[in-house]
Amino acid sequence: MHDLPVTAVAVGDAAAAIAGAIARTPTIAAPALSELVGAELHLKLETLHRTGSFKERGALNKLLRLDAAQRRAGVVAMSAGNHAQGVAYHARRLGIQATIVMPEGTPFIKIDRTEAFGATVVLKGDSLAAAREAADALARERGSVLVHPYDDPDVIAGQGTVALELLADRPDLDTLVVPIGGGGLISGIGVAAKALKPEIEIVGVQSTLYPSMYRVLRGEDPGPPAAAATLAEGIAVKEPGRLTRRIVEALVSEIRLVDEIMLEGAVEILLEQQKLVVEGAGAAGVAAVLAAPERFRGRRVGIVITGGNMDARLLASILMRGLVREGRLVRLRCELPDVAGALSRLSGVIGKHAGNIVEVHHQRLFHDTSVKRAELDVVVETQNRRHVEVLIAALVAAGFPTQLLLSSADDQHATNNR
Repeated sequence: MHDLPVTAVAVGDAAAAIAGAIARTPTIAAPALSELVGAELHLKLETLHRTGSFKERGALNKLLRLDAAQRRAGVVAMSAGNHAQGVAYHARRLGIQATIVMPEGTPFIKIDRTEAFGATVVLKGDSLAAAREAADALARERGSVLVHPYDDPDVIAGQGTVALELLADRPDLDTLVVPIGGGGLISGIGVAAKALKPEIEIVGVQSTLYPSMYRVLRGEDPGPPAAAATLAEGIAVKEPGRLTRRIVEALVSEIRLVDEIMLEGAVEILLEQQKLVVEGAGAAGVAAVLAAPERFRGRRVGIVITGGNMDARLLASILMRGLVREGRLVRLRCELPDVAGALSRLSGVIGKHAGNIVEVHHQRLFHDTSVKRAELDVVVETQNRRHVEVLIAALVAAGFPTQLLLSSADDQHATNNR
């Protein structure tokens, strides 16, 4: 480890520098998740920082390393998320002018949050890559210091303080699971953890839509990112850092990929089982462990929950989609006679069997049923998949042929229970 660009001593110095200004976040046991996986899981809650993310650690350590002239000149950063808020918050605390470059089209909520922490936001470029180029140019033009989100020794050392706290709380851990975007967090954690406990295993996690570090370390071109947006936008990095890839290659045993359904499931289960609001990138470590329980079975695993800045509307959608996947919110298509009282009888059957009707769409004109009959699409809250089967059987027995619709948009994928 002596030839790596960041040392354990640097991480220790960072811990001393930022102490008192950064939350000392807790590590909590996750018994429900542990039971699912067959491993002993512990969660490091980086969601509890003032800005909701671990990014404060590296940002503050970098700012504290500036000399007086650099502080007067101010700093520039490129970010559309957590790094922006971390830099803005601590720059204001230290009396340093911060300018954050964000891509044009960045949601207003992210701009407002960053400005609320005292930074000046400049919108440049139609992508993160273009915004990064604009930030570089702006820093050179002003003579300001560029605070890179991950490929900077001081930032990496600051992020490594996570491992010092985690292993102080749980020295018996044998595995750490850490999300990877540009690689700053896992690099710092790897340096610190391996110095404290050389035998510990470090496992990285990336989104399948942005597997840049995974590909680079396999000798592949990272290539363009997928056209689809990822829930894990905090680790949606097209190209990993040059410093970080050296550290990751030396210290990380494996990088696992998680898809969007895995990420959604992890966000949902963290809220339901652990009562934690976690953003997509922050849940990536849990997603990886849940997706491959056999890989971690019998081990003591520390998972870094990196951030909790989740849009409320997006979180609501994830939870509703989860209910659908679990059979706790279903859409039934029922056929009924087009006569007075039929709808009342049908709803009575559902109510009698403890189903809760959420929505009703009554169709007479746009389906191929008899003119004497109608079709009713009804969305129902249920207890589980077995409860759905009981409801359908009761409706059929009462004279209402019923289908469970697997997709709201494609009736051809219906499961026919006529």
